[in-house]
Amino acid sequence: MKIVGRSALREEVEWRLMDDQSPVAVARRITNREKHLSSISKNAIYRYIASVYGRRLEAHRLRKRRRRSRKRGRRKSLSERRFIDARPGYINARRRIGDVEADFVVSGKTGKGILLTVADRRSRASFIEQIVNVTIPHVHRAFLRIKQKFPEMKTMTTDNDLLFARHKELEQLLDIIIYFCHQYHSWEKGTIENTNGVIRRDIPKGSDISRYAKRFVRNLEAKLNRRPMACLKDRTPQEVLDIYRKRIRRNKKHRAERVS
Repeated sequence: MKIVGRSALREEVEWRLMDDQSPVAVARRITNREKHLSSISKNAIYRYIASVYGRRLEAHRLRKRRRRSRKRGRRKSLSERRFIDARPGYINARRRIGDVEADFVVSGKTGKGILLTVADRRSRASFIEQIVNVTIPHVHRAFLRIKQKFPEMKTMTTDNDLLFARHKELEQLLDIIIYFCHQYHSWEKGTIENTNGVIRRDIPKGSDISRYAKRFVRNLEAKLNRRPMACLKDRTPQEVLDIYRKRIRRNKKHRAERVS
């Protein structure tokens, strides 16, 4: 009623709100200027908007929120995604080496650069690439470097980050199939989420990724892969990967001997 009963104050409040100024800013502006009409609190303005006198203002603010929401949705959408629902059961059951999960560890607000992190679902072998100049081409090149270290990669499960906007191109580049988690369902890639949690012990949130040396990143990758893990029967990811690779080489050798 403090606003309703004063026509000049009501006129200014409504004009500013229709000009998309926030109730907090309007209250501060009116209260703090030298020749003010009247002091007013942000709570009084919120109550005015919610009252029968503020229906027009409420409708205007609601339309603005809807427009912003639709705009954000379009901007963040990735086309032609293959969702995790289509992932075969043997990947879900972790039956083979080569099905990985991928994510990014990002810098703080004042930092620069990201870490591309990849973890194999079965062996838990982890791979890290530092990217200082964050662009899609640089991300693709980082994936190629990981593919060289882990040629067994067959499929990848990841989230809906805009850096995967050219995921079809990335599939062809790596000769793999990419599956996407549902929006805001980070638990659908729990292996890499857990891996990133371990990485954060050495690179805390808010860090500037660009300030870490390449040797530090390599040592961190090696540290991850020499952790004995209960899910691997106390073997390390590197040991599991080495055993797999040795078996593959032995099988190839036996097949070659039978052919000859």
